[in-house]
Amino acid sequence: MSAPRIRRRARPKRARAVTARYTPYARQSIGKDDIAAVVEVLRSDWLTTGPKIEEFEKAIAQYTGAPYAVALTNGTAALHAAMYAAGIGPGDEVIVPAMTFAATANAVVFQGGTPVFADVDPETLLLDPKQVEAKITSRTRAIVPVDYAGQPCDYDALQGLADEHSLRLIADSAHALGGAYKGRRVGTLADLTTLSFHPAKQITTGEGGMVTTSNPQFAEAMIRFRNHGITSDHRSRAKQGTWFYEMVDLGFNYRITDIQCALGLSQLRKLPKWLLRRRAIARRYGQAFGRLDAIRPLRVSPNVKHAYHLYVIRLALEQLKGDRTTVFSMLRERGFGVNVHYIPVHLHPFYRKRFGTGPGLCPVAEDAYERILSLPMYGSLSGTEVDHVIVAMKEVLQDLAT
Repeated sequence: MSAPRIRRRARPKRARAVTARYTPYARQSIGKDDIAAVVEVLRSDWLTTGPKIEEFEKAIAQYTGAPYAVALTNGTAALHAAMYAAGIGPGDEVIVPAMTFAATANAVVFQGGTPVFADVDPETLLLDPKQVEAKITSRTRAIVPVDYAGQPCDYDALQGLADEHSLRLIADSAHALGGAYKGRRVGTLADLTTLSFHPAKQITTGEGGMVTTSNPQFAEAMIRFRNHGITSDHRSRAKQGTWFYEMVDLGFNYRITDIQCALGLSQLRKLPKWLLRRRAIARRYGQAFGRLDAIRPLRVSPNVKHAYHLYVIRLALEQLKGDRTTVFSMLRERGFGVNVHYIPVHLHPFYRKRFGTGPGLCPVAEDAYERILSLPMYGSLSGTEVDHVIVAMKEVLQDLAT
């Protein structure tokens, strides 16, 4: 006769931080005023190449302090236009950070140039000026600092290198609208500065980009470049009462619409409020995670204003039983749309095949990639949602503690 089975009482499950709705890492905020601004354009005579484009350009120029601003279809088009204006072409090398979105390097390749990957600072994940200096050759034509997560780079050091070697400084500030370095706003820190208005960014035009510059020749070149290389657009010809135009160089159709620019103008008015909110969220995360052994927030330099497109943490994997993918999956299961920014560009198959890059080229960026995680960060993220993120993160780390 077998022994009777002993029924064990189920241990009560610990309450877990699960949101009633999915909380993404980023989300656009569209209000009635934004919708009204777009509807007004839809009822007008100009849906593209119209007056809202110049109005938006002037507004961004005024906000950043840059003399000129040129609007384009997206941030990638802005990078491409900046490379064109800077004269990047076949045989030219352009130094870019390994830790960035692929578009930064892609824009160099679009122009026939060669991206040269430099490593990043281990505490900020920003382009390391010492690594840049080591990569400069006789073929180098430009340096592209990326204001990763919204923190401006060390522009004094990078501008010093650019000046010493007669290089162009092209800032990829897609993350950093509203940021500042030593009191100077992003948009005025380089020869050319590119911005993005993707829905994940501080303000959105749906898709959209901008290049700011103090160089009028650069601005004129990019205006032609976005319009097939043609010297005039439909609105300027309508003003002059002429049909005649000439294509003077090979360009692209990178024209942004009045619909997008109307949305951008409406959004720009709310940017100061949203930046304050993003910085408040970052402070709350910093207070919650700054003393945890398993999390290492990125260092913020004392001489910058961070724009917080992203809030990125690094996991001290030595303190955990799982890897970054484990943490990612556990947070996603709880309803938090954490993300990873980025796979180092030189590890993408295209760059390995085309340029012979691979593991070991930028060890700091490669190690960081295995540890980084982007937490929810956007202007309409509520205090309750932030608290839920913090609780969930602490629960996951406790479950995985060694």
